[in-house]
Amino acid sequence: MRKKGILFAVCAALLSGAEAFACTGLLVGKKASVDGSVMISYAADSHTLYGEMYHWPAATWPKGAMLDIKEWDTGKPLGRIPQVERTYSVVGNMNEHQVAITESTFGGRRELVDTTGIMDYGSLIYVALQRSKTAREAIDVMTTLVREYGYYSGGETFSIADKNEAWVMEMVGKGPGNKGAVWVAIRIPDDCVAAHANQSRIQQIPFDDKENCLYAPDVVSFAREKGYFKGKDEDFSFAKAYCPYDFSALRGCEARVWSFFRKYDKTMDRYADFVKGDLSKEPMPLYIKPDRKLSVRDVQNAMRDHYEGTDLDMTKDAGAGPYKVPYRWRPMNFEVDGKTYVNERAIATQQTGFVIVPQMRNWLPDAIGGILWFGVDDADMTVFNPVYASSTSVPECYRVGNGDLLNFSWTSAFWMHNWVANMAYHKYSFMIEDIRKVQNELEGGYEKTIPAIDKAAQELYAKDPAEAIKFLTWFSTTTADAATARWKKLGEYLLVKYIDGNVKKEADGQFKRNPYGLPASPDFPGYDEEYYRSIVRSAGERLEVK
Repeated sequence: MRKKGILFAVCAALLSGAEAFACTGLLVGKKASVDGSVMISYAADSHTLYGEMYHWPAATWPKGAMLDIKEWDTGKPLGRIPQVERTYSVVGNMNEHQVAITESTFGGRRELVDTTGIMDYGSLIYVALQRSKTAREAIDVMTTLVREYGYYSGGETFSIADKNEAWVMEMVGKGPGNKGAVWVAIRIPDDCVAAHANQSRIQQIPFDDKENCLYAPDVVSFAREKGYFKGKDEDFSFAKAYCPYDFSALRGCEARVWSFFRKYDKTMDRYADFVKGDLSKEPMPLYIKPDRKLSVRDVQNAMRDHYEGTDLDMTKDAGAGPYKVPYRWRPMNFEVDGKTYVNERAIATQQTGFVIVPQMRNWLPDAIGGILWFGVDDADMTVFNPVYASSTSVPECYRVGNGDLLNFSWTSAFWMHNWVANMAYHKYSFMIEDIRKVQNELEGGYEKTIPAIDKAAQELYAKDPAEAIKFLTWFSTTTADAATARWKKLGEYLLVKYIDGNVKKEADGQFKRNPYGLPASPDFPGYDEEYYRSIVRSAGERLEVK
């Protein structure tokens, strides 16, 4: 997501305390996955985004029909473009042909934002999904739209994938009144993984590899014209020209990519100084070949990262408090005695609207092969529920209009997950254990169930594709709604168990009672020794028992 008018990386705005949208995306090629599927991921991180699932049914349009374009972040009308004759069904960020598109904003150079353009980044995504059968076709649709109608947004990195290929495309406008954009798209090798997190990541462009690299014809010449680059074409770096690194871009953005890469490449620690802000160090590659293959659960868990296992681990400093909370409330920067400090920005963050892992499987019919693993709120404490991309309706718990950011709803997944998460933020080290049990119960159950659902759907599909789609819609909607109801029960349990800082005694999943039927006296766990020592350092003389 994005915030207009940001110079350099959008994460720089985050670190300076401005409100902005900042997202993380991971990509997995089909030969880098356990089962041969292509996967991408996306956390739509925003303090003003409500977690719901968008849906556009397939449609046929009359000649001369027009499509209203509104800025995705604000709803501001931007203009109208001609509608195409036929559009495809879209659920969330995935369409019926197993095409998925996500993004993260890097902002780039302020002077390249074109406020006269019609196509903003969000409209590009969802219009392209309605008009594309493959990732390459989506790239063509998106670049044609900005060429014809202008690009309204700042710099963006897009993940664009289908059942066979995964691409990273980066795009920047050409300034006020200048239609089009400069862009480059690179296919991620099938045996590799990639990531992006609010900083332009494409360095040198393999201009001669026409099969795996697409680009605007003026991508280099425009940079020369603007004075962003001097030198030979082979030395040109898209990132250096259009979104130069600064401290915030490394620490708040590239560090997230590094934390993902190092899970699957033991040599990535050589970039530790780079992501901590050393601009003199060599940049990380766009993609790496992992030392083992990734499953859907691996990608889901990667979206829950807080730098665990690194010296940026958010549970290891005093900011985590007595319950080791891996979150820091905004603003991202703070000042003490004239010095400015930064809170870490991890992949998992509290202000997420929704988080997804689109999975595309080329050995199945499109109606069955595409699964949008969909969760809401903080990725760390969400449940990724399977929604088949052929679904013709949206689960009630994700429905647009079932609550909003200003109106609570007991049947909204977004509000149920926020309710649980906001309890857990205050006693994280205790509550996360209970949350993980239910999270694993549900996600582990899906892992076992999906093969049977696929098989049943294939049998139906062979007889009547419409019946298969009806079945998959039923499964997707009932499963998500049941998971939301289960999360509500979890919230009730946590409130009872941890009320007033105590911990209820349990046995076999039931809270204990005394011999007379009344609640047993709870445990009083207090704090750990480290936290008590910090209290003594700050107020020991006043609190010491004489």
